[in-house]
Amino acid sequence: MHTLQQPSLDQFRADLHSHTIFSDGSFTPQELIDHAVTIGLNAISITDHDTVEAYIDAIPYAKEKGIILATGVEFSSVYKKTNVHILGYNIDVHHTFLLEFCAAQQQKRNDRNRKILEKLRRFRFNIDDKDLHNFEPRHRAVGRPHIAKVLLEKGYVKTIQEAFTLYIGDGKCCYEQGENASIDEVIDVIKQAGGKVFLAHPHLMKDGGFVKEVLKHPFDGIECYYARCNPEKERRWLKVAKEKSYLISGGSDFHGTIKPHIPLGCSWVCKDEFLAIFPQYA
Repeated sequence: MHTLQQPSLDQFRADLHSHTIFSDGSFTPQELIDHAVTIGLNAISITDHDTVEAYIDAIPYAKEKGIILATGVEFSSVYKKTNVHILGYNIDVHHTFLLEFCAAQQQKRNDRNRKILEKLRRFRFNIDDKDLHNFEPRHRAVGRPHIAKVLLEKGYVKTIQEAFTLYIGDGKCCYEQGENASIDEVIDVIKQAGGKVFLAHPHLMKDGGFVKEVLKHPFDGIECYYARCNPEKERRWLKVAKEKSYLISGGSDFHGTIKPHIPLGCSWVCKDEFLAIFPQYA
């Protein structure tokens, strides 16, 4: 399987799921591209949450470094009060409607952060918005991973995972749903920007019936290869993709030091799978 097998030196590999400091990764776009080149990837996609700002500098830099940078973005949506992450690929990163939607989503994210911090303060965790931005001054947008890092830095938790497990993870005491868009709204934005729509990491969704409902929406593909997932789970989603004639995507969900256990390139798509999404690179 793509996640675990050792690729040959001449094998095309494209990691289509990575994040930079423009959302919740620790690498700048240039650092990410340099790292991708160093480990021998042929192509990557930057799929920052709710923003395509990284592409302003990343596109010319990738050309200079001789690596394919295929456009992407990741949006959060909500269906039946449950978060559903959606990847958009081969998008026009200059599309006006897309940029307006990104700005609106980021404002909702900031509002959600404030509500989470309010809940944390009820537990006598003294954290405010200034702490978040001072702690990660390079980051253009902040979210729960940054809140978890501040909790860790201030000694309120022993690990980032503990922050999620006890306080800010989905459904926990300081969790805040926020005002995410619907699945259909996200799909519409990606389609209007000329892109293809993929369900992100279904491996993390435990309710099979719920996933079946989600996939009734007009997706173009599904993220079959993900992070360091069990090959058995990957085979399950490859079977679904085949049954529904979906395109196949895959990637590490690289966040740098924020998720140090997930290295760039640990999951990827081959050339045929890549070109089916991005035919202009054939």
